[in-house]
Amino acid sequence: MKLLAIDCAASLCAACVYDAEAKRELGRSVLDLGKGHAEHLMAVIEEALKISATGYAGLGAIAVSVGPGSFTGLRVGVSAARGLALALKIPAIGVTSLEALAAQAAEAFPGRPVLSALDAGREEIHAAFFDALMTLAFGPAVTTLSEVVAIARDRSPVLAGTAALQIAAATGRAFDIGPTSATADIAVYARLAAAKGEGERPKPLYLRGADAKPQAGFILARLRP
Repeated sequence: MKLLAIDCAASLCAACVYDAEAKRELGRSVLDLGKGHAEHLMAVIEEALKISATGYAGLGAIAVSVGPGSFTGLRVGVSAARGLALALKIPAIGVTSLEALAAQAAEAFPGRPVLSALDAGREEIHAAFFDALMTLAFGPAVTTLSEVVAIARDRSPVLAGTAALQIAAATGRAFDIGPTSATADIAVYARLAAAKGEGERPKPLYLRGADAKPQAGFILARLRP
C-alpha cells in the first residue's frame, strides 16, 4: 500500500509518499513557509506525488499530523487529509507531533524512554512521555516546565521537541537530545500511520483554545423573526 503523509503542524508544509510494504519513502516535497499552508498544500502534495510517480488512485491511505501545533495549520492539514480520504474512499490516519518526535528520537536512541515537549508559550509546555517500548505513559497534555523537569529527573529520558534544551538546562543535568524541532520528519508520520492502520477520523489536537477570540463589542445581537 502507498500512503500519502501530510504535515502542516508547524512552519513546514510537507508531504511524502510512502510504500508501506517496502517500508521506504518514494518521494517528498517540503516548504518552510511559516504561514500560508492553505495556499501551498495542494501544490506540495502534487509535487510529492509526481516525484514518487504515484497518482491519487494509487494511494491506499492518507496520514496527517494532528498536532499539537499551529491552530490554523492543523485545520488546513486535517481538512485536506479528510477531504482527500473521502473523495478517494480510503482511510485518513492521524499521528500526533509528539509521538512522531518521540519515534524520531527513538531511531537515534533505541530502547530508551522519550519525553517529547514543545514550548507552548505563556510558560506552558505541550508534553508526552513514552516508555522504552514507545508506549504512551503520560499526555499529550498542557503542563508546566517544573512538571516536565520532574519527569525528566525521575525517568532520565531522551528529550525531543522545541522545549528539550530548556528542560535539560532547568534540570542542570546532561540528557541525550533527539530532534529539537516543532515537528518530526515527514516520513516518520507516514511510517507511524502505516503501523497504526485505520482508526477514528483524525481531528486537530488542540490542547488549549485558540488565541484569537471574537471581540465582544463586535458581536451582533441575534435578530428575532
